[in-house]
Amino acid sequence: MYGSLFEKTDAVVIFGGSNRSYFTGMETSFGCVLLLPEARIFFTDFRYEVAARGRVSEGTEVVITTREKLYRQIAERLTAAKAGSVGYEEDVLTVSEFKELKKALNGFTLRPVSSAVAMLRMVKTEAEIERMKKAQSITERTLSAVLPLLKAGVTEREISAELTYRFLRSGADGVAFDNIVAFGENSSDCHHSAGDRKLERGDVVLFDIGAKANGYCSDMTRTFVYGEPTGRMTEIYDLVLTAQQNVLRFLKAGMSGREADSIARELFRANGFEREFGHSLGHGVGIDIHEAPGLSSNNYDALPENCVVTVEPGLYLDKFGIRIEDMVVVKKDGIENLTNFAKSIII
Repeated sequence: MYGSLFEKTDAVVIFGGSNRSYFTGMETSFGCVLLLPEARIFFTDFRYEVAARGRVSEGTEVVITTREKLYRQIAERLTAAKAGSVGYEEDVLTVSEFKELKKALNGFTLRPVSSAVAMLRMVKTEAEIERMKKAQSITERTLSAVLPLLKAGVTEREISAELTYRFLRSGADGVAFDNIVAFGENSSDCHHSAGDRKLERGDVVLFDIGAKANGYCSDMTRTFVYGEPTGRMTEIYDLVLTAQQNVLRFLKAGMSGREADSIARELFRANGFEREFGHSLGHGVGIDIHEAPGLSSNNYDALPENCVVTVEPGLYLDKFGIRIEDMVVVKKDGIENLTNFAKSIII
């Protein structure tokens, strides 16, 4: 069970919320998972007692505790297991939390294991991928239902509210992240917050949205023009689409994140748009909307088979921006694209 975590440790304590969800199958605001080579113990409090006993992953022991008792109970279990070294998430604990943990586990050797946990989460199981397919299906159905609501005078905020409402009506847990709905010049703002900008004929309309279903996220961007696109809009849209298609054609396991990013980046550079592509090509998706691996110039690591990533090249000019994003499973000889929504600048 989770053998790679125990290469340098006898046990691992998990405090991070998303990591707790990964190892237990449920979201909680308080708790800790103690991982041993042959056991998984979930400590939480009375608020989650009923839910935990019915929903946690098979093979997980549930212990109801309090904040005051938690560290003592963990130490007792570690002692009983004759553990000498204990892994912890160095990128999750604050300095004060680490000091508290170190004091409570005096006598045990603490070793950082965040990278090992990230590697486990990076490679998705078939069950995880099925959950992401469901989330993506909800996202696509919702966008299809909302596009007819685009009329002159409607605001970004009104469209965003419709998206959230329809996500929930379609069975989503909620949004995977705040909806990005951007009209006109606002589409040049990569992470625009929907506001009171009213839709006008000739506006670029950018949607970057995703539902969360059964604890897993989806992520998709589509860009349209409300009315007739200008020649410049069509030119930029076609270039972004070509960049994405090139990546999707060549992306596969074993390629580094940097290599994937460079496929799109070099095309933009060759066409004089190096500065207008200011973000990375994509990111991992799973329980969190942003997780490893990254498709970026900083990632020299090989992409593992069955990781799920976004491919989202974009160009952002003064008056409008264009981004197109799909979510894909990286395979040995290519990809499985989880995104089926059509790509067209015309609504």
